[in-house]
Amino acid sequence: MAFDNLTSSALFDLAQSKSQSAQIKAKTEAVNKNTAARDAAEEFEAIFLATMFESMFAGIKTDGPFGGGHGEQVYRSMLHQEYAKSIAKNGGVGIADNLFNEMIKVQEQLQKETP
Repeated sequence: MAFDNLTSSALFDLAQSKSQSAQIKAKTEAVNKNTAARDAAEEFEAIFLATMFESMFAGIKTDGPFGGGHGEQVYRSMLHQEYAKSIAKNGGVGIADNLFNEMIKVQEQLQKETP
């Protein structure tokens, strides 16, 4: 089947558009996977830091200006969690970065193994 120049040019442009669309879709999916992996790594670091803060402040009395007691213990725990989330979100101590890099390596290895 023979096409004139205009038709063949239009078909070529259509094929290029579909190819570019597929590439954009693949990149978007990769970014979404990376974002989810980064969020999971930061969440893990935040949990680790919160646990570390709990241990650090375990021996400190709560009989301070707020009166101590069970309520202060509950809110202190929440404060430690928020500190940990904030630290992890703003760069952390490096756990999230290392964990994220390892997660990406595992994903790349799985993609190579999957036909």
